[in-house]
Amino acid sequence: GINAEYGAMGISRDSVHKRRKTVGKRPIVRMKRKFELGRPSANTKMGPKRIRTVRTMGGNSMFRALRLETGNFSWASEGVTRKTRILDVVYNASNNEMVRTKTLVKNAVIHVDSTHLRQWYEANYGVT
Repeated sequence: GINAEYGAMGISRDSVHKRRKTVGKRPIVRMKRKFELGRPSANTKMGPKRIRTVRTMGGNSMFRALRLETGNFSWASEGVTRKTRILDVVYNASNNEMVRTKTLVKNAVIHVDSTHLRQWYEANYGVT
């Protein structure tokens, strides 16, 4: 099979397994390489902060947020950013299951605690 020729199963970010533009099959000429490695997604959920480190090439490290309860959010029209608490995942265009499981991903619409932004607004504009 292809696994014996191409190495063990895993998440790969290579293009060696893809077909040519002319729809012909490409011969497999080498094994998988470390720089083609892909990793499972973090699937960050809401909850008390839990972050794991992942070793990467060169002995460097990346961080996987498994659970988060706060984030840095911007009020774009006012040009202000504050660290606020995440309350709920409201909508996700890519998948309704991510709303049900409260998975935090890019482009998810979330409900945040407005206390810090409201305090800034009242202090800046003198409005209560």
